[in-house]
Amino acid sequence: MDLNTISKNYPTPFYWYDLGLLRRTLEACQKSSNELGYQVHYAMKANFNPKILEEIKRFGFGVDCVSGGEIRLALETGFHPKDLVFAGVGKTDEEIIFALEKEIFCFNVESFQELEIIEELARGLDKKASIALRINPNIDAGTHHYITTGLSENKFGIPSSSFGDVFSLLRKAKHLNFIGLHFHIGSLIQDMEVFKNLCLKVNHLIQVFENEGLYIQILNLGGGLGIDYYEPELNPIPNFESYFQVFNRFLEIKPHQKLHFELGRSLVGQSGNLITRVTYLKKGIQTSFLIVDAGMNNLLRPSLYQAYHHVENLTKAGFDGPKETYDLVGPICESGDFFRKSLNLPETERGDLLKIHSAGAYGEVMSSNYNLRGLAPSYYSE
Repeated sequence: MDLNTISKNYPTPFYWYDLGLLRRTLEACQKSSNELGYQVHYAMKANFNPKILEEIKRFGFGVDCVSGGEIRLALETGFHPKDLVFAGVGKTDEEIIFALEKEIFCFNVESFQELEIIEELARGLDKKASIALRINPNIDAGTHHYITTGLSENKFGIPSSSFGDVFSLLRKAKHLNFIGLHFHIGSLIQDMEVFKNLCLKVNHLIQVFENEGLYIQILNLGGGLGIDYYEPELNPIPNFESYFQVFNRFLEIKPHQKLHFELGRSLVGQSGNLITRVTYLKKGIQTSFLIVDAGMNNLLRPSLYQAYHHVENLTKAGFDGPKETYDLVGPICESGDFFRKSLNLPETERGDLLKIHSAGAYGEVMSSNYNLRGLAPSYYSE
């Protein structure tokens, strides 16, 4: 069904996925990465909608998981254990044991103590865990501080101050198989200079580890490639070719080393949208509010870190008259429940249908039952 048909027959709010755009995006990423021999794991935290996962599996991507639940879902979807990597700073013993029993490809280890725990648990199961060390390169991605993950004081990754202990443990650990290094410096990055700087840091760190006799097979450069939230219809598919070429040009890898990536938002972000309807128009002293039936429980990003999403009035599509300025807010009993402030739209009325673009990543997966509003359903168009 197309969006027009869905909106006439189903109540709002709902998530609408353009599966045709999703497939074109996956195809573009697959083509650019395959040409260079790079392996892409999809970061499932961006969206674990079953239809989305089925498409990603069909294109041959692996999965980057950050919980035991994500590992379980990936396996249930049909991904092979050897296509799974397990990241995250707070892996529980139960999650680690589950991943060891399933013999996943790799653990991305985030601290020295985690390294000790994985060794201990693997010993108890008489297994050997393949591990990559997530190194904190102290690079500022230049994005919102909630989604910057590569600075020295972030909770993510192993700082250089712990290297001595890490080297010592890896030399004597009998149940750890060190295969590489892992990096992820943040999200929403569109400045390729940031990735170039990461490459230069990685070149140095490769040499540091190999000088210690720790040889690297896998370099996992994470993800972080942004999408165009401001002009989603002009730029629906990220420039994967330019992104991968940065690493091809500036990363000094040896013939036996393989590059892995963990892309999430850039693969699925533009293919999903939140569709909502105007419930009330409230005129304040200085501000006019559009109150819609979707809220922060359906799309948390604007409330969480003031994220921008392009908004379109579908009912007034093609309208070329004067525009009005509104604050677009939801029904949740929180002042932080908003989608856009000072939003310019054609004069909007009760019952108008609005499309909040670029909700395919961190939209549906972050939704909640807050205020018992209920979870919004998902519909799909080819």
